Amino acid sequence: RSSYSCRYFVLPCCFFDFHGKYSRRQSKKTQYREYLDFVAQVGFVCGFHVEEDCLRIPSTKRVSFIGKSRTYPPTEHALIDKQITQFINSRRTCAVAMCDRRVGFKHKDHCDGLCEEVGSEHPEDGTETAGTIWMPGFQPREKVEQIRNCASLPRGFVDEVVLNVANLLLNAAPQKSCSDMQGGNTNTWNQGESLSLREVAEHLNKETLKKLKSEYGGLQTLLKNNHQVFEVLNGRVHIRDWRKEKPASKTKPEVKRRLSAEAFKTRLCWFFIHHPDGCSLPSEACPYAHGTEELR
Repeated sequence: RSSYSCRYFVLPCCFFDFHGKYSRRQSKKTQYREYLDFVAQVGFVCGFHVEEDCLRIPSTKRVSFIGKSRTYPPTEHALIDKQITQFINSRRTCAVAMCDRRVGFKHKDHCDGLCEEVGSEHPEDGTETAGTIWMPGFQPREKVEQIRNCASLPRGFVDEVVLNVANLLLNAAPQKSCSDMQGGNTNTWNQGESLSLREVAEHLNKETLKKLKSEYGGLQTLLKNNHQVFEVLNGRVHIRDWRKEKPASKTKPEVKRRLSAEAFKTRLCWFFIHHPDGCSLPSEACPYAHGTEELR
């Protein structure tokens, strides 16, 4: 709708309509195929010759749509734009319209899901926005998207949470002697207990939880980011035992093998520094450095 010369590319993924989750209407198609047909329909309604392509990417959602040319001459642009508005409004439910009264909707009884947009063509301040010329309440996201996947949290804060959670798991089980480790018996290495994410959260202070709640995924994301120390499975947190990790496959492509080798011992081993029994692996087998002298 931005201009007649506009062209587009879209890779449909999550099943959403204009105003919420997409509702299935045909049981004979898969959910993915039905949603793809809906996205293609949007392109057709907007007056595009819609082309479909399958991308060569490692994903189950690979079908894309491209709109490069219009099905109508420039003189009919206003007519098609009116058709687009009607199409959008036809997919908006009455309930949503009632909630949006404060942004310029006039709701009528028995409207069968169709809502009339009023007072939006001539805003009082003389400025036109997407919310006034296209659809009331439309708010585009910021140009600069805030990173909220725990990656931007202060390093000191993350290290403190990791250490607290690890000590919690280690102290949840009776301490096991590590006196036999020198003799080759590594079964005494203390892996601690597993706890649910809820149990772990209950032992963290309020300030820590407040910081984590502002991040996507919160505590679970932070623990998963620290793959070296933790393993999160089915909502339970475990301390990772690197003796159980599968060795690198010899059938890996040369490029992946080389990248894996280059990443070897580029970070310090958390267990060597913090675990009461040290690392469960000998230095030559551990992918992390046992001391700064081993760092690459």
